[in-house]
This record gives sequence, structure tokens and C-alpha cells, in this order.
Amino acid sequence: MGTLFFFHPPIPRLQLPSVPKPVAFPPISCLRNNGDVSGFHEHKSEGNKNVDISQTISNDGQNVKQDNIWQLFKEAQQNILYLNDQRLGAIKELEKTNREKHSLLEKIKKLEAEKQAGAGKDNQSTCSELLLRIDAMVLSSMISPGEASELRSLVINHKVSLADVFNIISRKKDPELLGQLRHFSHGHKKNGFHIVHICTEMTPMVPRGSVASYVTGISRALQRKGHLVEVILPKYASLNLNEVQGLREVNVEAYSYFNGQLHGNKIWTGVVYGIGVTLIEPKYFSSFFNREMIYGYPDDFERFSYFCRASLDYIVKCGKQPDVLHIHNWETAIVGPLFWDIFVKQGLEGTKILFTCHGFNSQEGIEQPDKLALCGLDPLRLHRADRLQDNTNTQLVNILKGGIIYSNKVVIMSSIHQKHVIVHNLSHELEPTLNEHRDKLVIAPYGLDRSTWDPSTDYLLPENFNAENFNGKAVCKVSLLQQLGLSEHSSSILVGFIFPEGRDLDVKRLKEVILNAKQQDVQFIFLGTSERSVLNQTLESLQKELKDDNLKLFPTYDEALLHLVFAGSDIILCQSFVDPTDEIPLIALRYGAAPIALTSDASTNRVIPFERNFTNQDHEATMYSKLINSSFLNISLGLAVDEIRTNPAMWKRKIMQAMAHDLSWDGECYDLHFAAYSAIKNM
Repeated sequence: MGTLFFFHPPIPRLQLPSVPKPVAFPPISCLRNNGDVSGFHEHKSEGNKNVDISQTISNDGQNVKQDNIWQLFKEAQQNILYLNDQRLGAIKELEKTNREKHSLLEKIKKLEAEKQAGAGKDNQSTCSELLLRIDAMVLSSMISPGEASELRSLVINHKVSLADVFNIISRKKDPELLGQLRHFSHGHKKNGFHIVHICTEMTPMVPRGSVASYVTGISRALQRKGHLVEVILPKYASLNLNEVQGLREVNVEAYSYFNGQLHGNKIWTGVVYGIGVTLIEPKYFSSFFNREMIYGYPDDFERFSYFCRASLDYIVKCGKQPDVLHIHNWETAIVGPLFWDIFVKQGLEGTKILFTCHGFNSQEGIEQPDKLALCGLDPLRLHRADRLQDNTNTQLVNILKGGIIYSNKVVIMSSIHQKHVIVHNLSHELEPTLNEHRDKLVIAPYGLDRSTWDPSTDYLLPENFNAENFNGKAVCKVSLLQQLGLSEHSSSILVGFIFPEGRDLDVKRLKEVILNAKQQDVQFIFLGTSERSVLNQTLESLQKELKDDNLKLFPTYDEALLHLVFAGSDIILCQSFVDPTDEIPLIALRYGAAPIALTSDASTNRVIPFERNFTNQDHEATMYSKLINSSFLNISLGLAVDEIRTNPAMWKRKIMQAMAHDLSWDGECYDLHFAAYSAIKNM
């Protein structure tokens, strides 16, 4: 058997089974002996006052036998007893569901209490907040950039002791805080890197796409390994500030150069997940980031080049000396030429540039050369073939190309493709540039937040499990089937399909997959992650059309059910393996479910197949790429179901081996970034 899903309420509705129609009784009337309808006839004995009650019937009622009447009463009684049994059963199920709900709520309350007690002021958050206070002291001229650099080293080298002191004096004003800091002496130099991201997205403040989740994910992984990470962002009007701790405006303007003049900026600081965050808000060009959307405007180059120049001016003004400036996509690629042409001699001699690119298919960032002068660059110097000149339209400059050339290392984020595939097939006119700088290219996969997606610690599961102890997955599957009201037969195969928010659904292809799977007796659950009414209506129409008891649809988002679907499913259908914002394949593998593409055609998925003939290219593929290409990329749902049934032991072994890989940001992604930082720091 296989399985499919859809889910609505957190507590499933209990439905009574259909019952027989009420028994129709013939009319019964009781008459007095004088013919009047009264109910019963009274006989009075002459010798006493005892009442003799007897039933009278109508003239034609004599044909109705007494035993037929009692039979009708018996049938009515049976109906009542049956309904009462069903009512009691429903009450028991409701009580069980309420107990489970209460238990879950208690777990959530406990975790929230622990989070508020422990996460509100952990050492990393405290140190990040303290470093931001030092920035404010520099901007207000309370200390020099040189002393600020010394104090930052002090904080970085003595995190625990400083955190203990700062917890006591954090509410004190800057002069008193500065006095306390000056009492500390220097210690040994730590081995961790100081990294500053200059970027345009970061979850949860800007939950837009691949850059946002990547910046937060890799930053948290780096900080867990002892590195110091800061993030500089534009202060968009649409920022989600709910998760920002200690948000405050620095009461000093920070000036930056743009279009021949110095312009004031408001500076805001706060801490997100222990990461120090600086927000830059232009005063004169206030409309740059006070808009509904993040991208998609004709003046995007002006907006983001202003932000990049303001970020570098701010770093120099504060006396920061990070080991690495980490920049992203074309929007902040201009930091590369700005750094080497203007800022490297302003106290940043020990800093290097790492550029992350999330794809080359965008035609944005191609501009007229004279626009480079807006942020202080020399158009004549940069409009050259070996610098920013566009490879195709030589009259223009390509900002993305500049990011590649003016960086010490380039990390290309791609979970599936190998380096040579990206360079030769997916570089969109940048192949000559990538070939020339091939040695600085690093391919890295995306990752998962392991604090959210870990079946060994997931409190939303009825029983935890991992690659070494796989028994809990069977418990999760039974729990899921019970919750859905599906058959719990041991041979059933359960297929989950989660609809990511904001994506189109290929209904025709989905219907084909379901109909083919019905012949293999597969069960399905479809789970939505948004409130989009159009998608929900489409799914509900599909469910009505198919009329399959083995198909369950739950279009409304339910976090507890979402975790249980991953843990209880044998297979998770995926829209694509190449969309960097789609974490579903990663989560499926983490929870012991096989990720199978909705279409098994690699060309349709726009995946360039793994080329086994290029033995010397094997090292250029990520671990995740090798895993997907070798086991799941070109297998259809039907083939996967056949393999599970014909060779379950081998299939289980393959799934457990896949589970053993660390697919979080702390795994392969961190290792590759740490190696890249180390390499450029030693240049």
C-alpha cells in the first residue's frame, strides 16, 4: 500500500458512521370504553378502590398482535443503544485527542520558557551587542578607531568573562560601560575569524529567498564554531523586526559618499540569533529603501551602490578590521572594486573579500560605465575587458563580473551541479571570466537549520529517531496514519507532498502521478504551507475528482503535522532538486524519506546529469550532489515504490546511509566556507 496527504485542522473532526434510518412505528391510540381518546381505560372493582388499568385498541387494531408491538420497541431500543455506543466512542476519541493536544501544548510552553530564560541573553548575543555599543562609541567620537579595535579584540578574546560583566552593566550609559571595559587586560589571540556580511537579505528580517536563508544559516553555523559574525543590511521599510533583540538607533549620524557629496545616514543596531546586525537608513535618499519591494526598480543599481559605499564608510569610521568582508550577488558585488580601489589603505590591509554567487541567470547589474562614478569609482579605470566590461555588450559594465574579479574567493551556491557544469553550461556569458578565475571558485551546498529539523531531538514527533536508531520512524508512521484515518497495514507505502509557499503547481502532472500510483496501492498526504485560497481550491477540486480514500488533503499550514509528515512518510515528492529556496529534499533525507521529483526527467528539472566519465571532476561535486545524483535524481515514484517492495532491506540501508550525512549548515557547507576563509586569510 502507498499513501498521499492533505490536512486541515490541528484536531481532526470526528465523524459518526452512518446509522440505519429510524424505525417507523404505526400509530397507536388508547381509548376509553366509551370511545374517547384518553390513554387508558379505568376499571373500578366494586369491593375495593384498586384501579384496574388495561390497554384498549381501536376497532381495526385487533389485527395487530402484541408481539409485533414489542418487536418494534426492541428495534428502537437497539438503535438507541447503537447511537449511544457511537457517542461514547466519539467522546473517548475526543478525550484522547484533547490529551494529546494538551501534552503538545505543555511541551511548547516548556520550550518557550526555556527559550526565554536561556536564549534571551546568551553569551554570543551579549558579545554581539557589546561590539555594537563599541561602534556607537566610535561614531560619537568617545573613543578613537584604534582604541575601538583594541576593545573589540578584548571582547572577542574574553567572551565569557566579558559577557558576565556586561550582563550586569548593560543598562549603563556608554561612558560608564567604557570605564568597565578599560579595566580588562588583553589575552591571547583566538583562532576564529571575524566576518562581516554586506548583504541585502537575512532571515527572519527579510525572508525573501536563497540569500536570506543562506546568510542566517552560515552565520549561525560559524558562530557555533567560535567565529565572530556581523551583518550589515539596508533598513527597509518592510523589515520584520520581531526577532531583533535590543534594537536601538545610534544617536550620531554616519556620513557616506554618493554622487559627489557626503550624505547622512541613521544607524540602527540589534542582535538576531546572536548575530550583531547593523541597519543603514539613508536620510537624504530616504526613498531608496522605503518601498514595498526589495528589488525590481529601475534605480536598483543606484540604491545598492549607495548602500555598499555607506557600509564601507561605516566600517572604516568604526575602526573595524574584519578578517573577511563577505558580499553577495550583484547587489553588493560593487564592494569588491570599492574595497581595492579606495578602502584597503584605510586600516583594512589585513581584510580579504569573499564573494558568494547564488546564480548567473540574472541580467541585472549591467549598467552604463559612468554610473560607477556615483559611488566614487573611476569608470575609465574599470571599463576594461579584464575588469568590469561586459563580455557580450562591451559598451556596458557588468557588476557581477566585477564581484568575481575583485574577490579573493568566489563561493557558488549549488547543491546539485558540479563546477565544470556551472562554468560551461550555466554561466550565462560569464564563462570566459569564470574560466580565468577558476582556481578561486568553490562550490558549496545549501543547508538546513538543525535546531528546527532534527528527528533525533524534534519534540513534535511521538518518538525520536536517527540513522543509528531507526525504530522511531515506524512509530511516527503509525501515528500519522492514525491521525489521517488511513489503513495501518504494514506493507503500506506513504507518500507525502508538501506545497511550498509561493510556487506554482503542475496539477496535470500531479494527477498523472497519483493515478499511476493508485495502481500500486499507494497512500498520499498533501500538505499546504500557506493560506493561498487559489491553491487550496485547486487541491480540493483534485481530491473530489479523484475520489480516493487513500488520498488526504490538508491545505492549511500545520507545523506539528508538517514535521510528522516528513517523519512518517516513506517518500516525499519534490517539485525540484535545483531550487535553492526549496528545503524539502534536504528535510526529507534528514527524516529518512526518499526525495523523489514530481517529474523524473532531468531535463525538465533543468538538472545537468552527473557526468561519471569525468573522473577528475568528481572532487568538484558536493557530497549532497553525489548523493542525489547516485540515488534519487532520475528515479520515478513508480520505480521507488517497486524498489521498496521488492528489496526493502536494501532500500532501508540506502535511506539510513543518506540520513547519516550532515545536511545542516554546520556540515559540508560550513567546512567549505571555513576552508575558503582560511585560504584567503593566508594569502
